[in-house]
This record gives sequence, structure tokens and C-alpha cells, in this order.
Amino acid sequence: MLRFTATIAALFAFGTAAHSQTTTIETYSGQVEVTPLPQTIAVMDFAILDTLEALDVSADGVVGPPMLDYLTDAMDGAAPMGTLFEPDYEAIAALAPDLILAGGRSSKVVPDLARVAPTVDMTIWEDVVGQGLDRLAAYGTIFGKEDQAAALAATFNARLDTLAAALEGNGNALIVMTNGPKVSAYGAESRFGWLHTDLGLPPTVETVEESTHGEAISFEFIRDANPDILLVIDRMSAIGEDGASARAALNNPLVHETNAWKNDRVVYLSSAPIYLAGGGIQSMMLTLDEIAAALTDL
Repeated sequence: MLRFTATIAALFAFGTAAHSQTTTIETYSGQVEVTPLPQTIAVMDFAILDTLEALDVSADGVVGPPMLDYLTDAMDGAAPMGTLFEPDYEAIAALAPDLILAGGRSSKVVPDLARVAPTVDMTIWEDVVGQGLDRLAAYGTIFGKEDQAAALAATFNARLDTLAAALEGNGNALIVMTNGPKVSAYGAESRFGWLHTDLGLPPTVETVEESTHGEAISFEFIRDANPDILLVIDRMSAIGEDGASARAALNNPLVHETNAWKNDRVVYLSSAPIYLAGGGIQSMMLTLDEIAAALTDL
């Protein structure tokens, strides 16, 4: 009887130890220990949801409202967890997630979320491609999808390298974001700067102010800069608000004087993916595909 009791105790101890084993992942705040294979997860960022869907990992709770058509299926059936800026803490507590994945616009509330359940900050910001691939690898580790994550990374890197080679020597580029009639420029160190640094597209203007919202510019600025390529993001379209579209705003005599306009090298990117889910593996691949379709014969 004593031997039986001791055996049961040992098995219980082994099971508890196995369950409590953790793995190390790379997060925005550095390396963090997490318990792998969480059964219930809450996702508080669209870039995270983007990559998880690519890995066939389902979220049990998500922030809303749904603003990205390609993530509609990923959100269907998941419990609403509030918004990017205002999580519904009661709903999150009711879900009782094993892990909360936050980041980006929800990064400021990570300490509050951590009071509800284990939370990691998976923000993608300074190095969109590098951090995006780091997050992809981390999710592969957490959810036992290492091979799938590696395959996605290899596919992305191959597309990136092919496009960078095709664009070499094709001139400089200016990244702009319209917000109705207002226009901002983004440089190589900005949230969209990977289109310069990782694609090898030289910036038309080296001195663009680096800030979250870009540098406010005029149409005269665009004319005087005279970019060979104009990469355009439409914020109003991205967030689903009414207002002058990017196509309408940029269709004016000053922009018409640029090489980009004259040579039909104005690229209107799908704005919601790059603006709301920047660094998500699907978002980045979509952006590459759109640039390739617009500027090369790939």
C-alpha cells in the first residue's frame, strides 16, 4: 500500500512538472518564459492574429471590430475582447485565457492585461521584417508549429529577395500616407521603412522626420522631391472612415509633374493590412506581391 501511494505521488509530481515546463520566446520586452501549447488564448492585436491564422492557430478571444477582410474567418466564433485601445477586462476574465498575446496598439495596457492572465508583448515596430519573423518563430515555438513557421519564413524571405533583386536600379521611392486631404511622408527608419531598407529602394528624401505619424508634407513637397516611385497608404480606407481617397488626393497637377506619375509608378497599397497588421506574415507577403505586380513582371 505504501509502495502504491508512493508511485501515485511520483506520477502526480512528474505530471505537474511536465505541465509546468516552460519555453523561452523572443518578445518586444526581451526573452520571456511561457508555457507552451496554451489551450485558451486571447489575441489583442491584428498583426498577431494575421500570423496565427497563417499557422492555423485559432484564437478564442479577439479584439474588434473586424477591420481586415482577410481575417474575418479568424475572428468568426471568437469571443469579443473589446477594442485595440480599450480591452474588455470582464470579458477577458470570463474567457480565463491561458495566455494573452498583446502588442502594437494594445502594448500600453500589457501591465493591466497581465493582472488577468499571463501576457506577452509581441509588438512589431522598429524592425518590421526582423521582428515580424521573430514573432512568427515565437508562435511556432508556443504552439508546436515550428516546421510550419520555418516554411512560412522561407517563403517570405524568398519573395523578398526576388523582389529586391528585381527592383535594383529602378530608382528611388517616397512612402506617403494620406488622411483625407492631408499627406504625410515616412522615411527609412519609420514603421513603413522596411520598404526602403529590406527591399533596397533608396529613399527619395533622406531627411524625412521620423515620427509615429510621419512628417506632414504638401503636394509641393512631393513635386519638388520628384520620386521615381510613389508608395501610397490610405489611412481613411484602412480604418474604414469616409473621406477623400488617396487616389483623389494625389490626382492633382503638382503630383502629375513627378516621374512616378508620368511613368505610372504610383503604387496604392492595400492599406488596412500594412497599417493595422504591419509585420504580420500575411500582411507582409501581400505588400510584397502588390509591389511586384505594380513595378515588375514577376
